[in-house]
Amino acid sequence: MQKLTIRKPDDWHVHLRDGAMLETLLPFTAKRFGRAIAMPNLSPEPVVTTEQARAYRKRVLGAAKDFPSFKPLMTLYLTDNSSPDDIENGFKEGVATAVKLYPANATTNSTHGVTDINNVYGVLEKLQSIGMPILLHGETVLKDGAEVAPMDREKVFLDTTLPQLLKDFPSLKVVLEHATSKDAVDFVLNEKSPRLGATVTVHHLMVNRTDAEHAEKPAYLHCLPIIKSAEDQHALRKAATSGSPYFFLGTDSAPHLVSAKEGAKPPGGIFTAPAGIELYAQVFEEEGKLENLEAFASLNGAKFYGLAPSEETITLEKNPWTIDELVPISNGPSTSFDIAQDKSLGASEKIRPFGYDEDPAKRLKIQWYLQG
Repeated sequence: MQKLTIRKPDDWHVHLRDGAMLETLLPFTAKRFGRAIAMPNLSPEPVVTTEQARAYRKRVLGAAKDFPSFKPLMTLYLTDNSSPDDIENGFKEGVATAVKLYPANATTNSTHGVTDINNVYGVLEKLQSIGMPILLHGETVLKDGAEVAPMDREKVFLDTTLPQLLKDFPSLKVVLEHATSKDAVDFVLNEKSPRLGATVTVHHLMVNRTDAEHAEKPAYLHCLPIIKSAEDQHALRKAATSGSPYFFLGTDSAPHLVSAKEGAKPPGGIFTAPAGIELYAQVFEEEGKLENLEAFASLNGAKFYGLAPSEETITLEKNPWTIDELVPISNGPSTSFDIAQDKSLGASEKIRPFGYDEDPAKRLKIQWYLQG
């Protein structure tokens, strides 16, 4: 097959950032995806209230001015003190699409996250009653007062928190975000419920723990949840490409500045937006399942969220290419995590996309090219 036309896909999990990073990077997503679930963990202030979500949506739409059909879907960052009434109002007004639950200190800018899931049961009851999804960063960081090892955090969450949550809220719509393991795949398939879905990132489909550990610059393959074993990678690839309605596209594309990634304590996040849908197509072709790409990328997520699939289409053609440069970020107003953490950054910074290498011979050859 040399060409493939599908309904325009949606990205059900992406970090668009804010300020200068938003202005520069948003077009990569808006060109490829019709809708995008925008993560709320901005720094220094996350998107907690409906008013903050309304303001952030306005900034996102401003950055997407050259893509008039692009629609950002806003999320609210859940804290121990979130207001159920404000969340309900945001949902009914069409400002907020979902609520995001970060366990406190589990990932980038999650310090304001939930310290104990019992603290937000009132909010979860409200979400269940109004049909608003909860999006879970599915990791347990602390158990019985001890820190859980990063490799085990998803499994502990699947063994403890998630089963109890589904039992206590039998009608709550739940997305297990960025599933990373065979355990996650098995859990979702065993549940077989239209109210439980899982997003799968392209980087977890393309690399495994061995790749990450032996990379020349492993910081650029550091993400949260961390990349797991080859067995986990295989299970994710099989699930994502199978046509199962319970799995859908969520890039979790998360840009960080080169200075941060190459610093003493690299943040977790991989920037895949410049070739998001093209890389998924590559995985599906490698698995011999290109016929299932449209369901995974364009249909399953929309159905879960109760939305119609896009009437637009995109066409991918077999035309190998590489990403040949870093993405410069000018020193403008920004609330990006990296800039907020390091006030000493210079006048211009750069982002390194997934697949880029300084040596042209080592750059990832991307097999599919997006027309237009």
